[in-house]
Amino acid sequence: MPIRVAIVSPEREVWSGDADMVIARTTEGEIGVLPRHVPLLGVLVQGGEVRIKIGSETLTVAVDGGFLSVTDQGVSILAEHATLSTPTT
Repeated sequence: MPIRVAIVSPEREVWSGDADMVIARTTEGEIGVLPRHVPLLGVLVQGGEVRIKIGSETLTVAVDGGFLSVTDQGVSILAEHATLSTPTT
């Protein structure tokens, strides 16, 4: 069962889709989010990254601050600036 993920910045939607896991660096430390994770709100670190695991691929998104929200509907990442890199396997 995948988790729905949306990453947005003030300029645009950077990426959205289903993922197996989301890993993000917050001010409280690195957090991994799997499907059916408990709700939470985290503050993303400046110059951090968010990794999105989809099967054997990993998407990396460089983020410059913002927030991560986990709800029953999925993971929302609201970043001040976000840049998607090429997927890796």
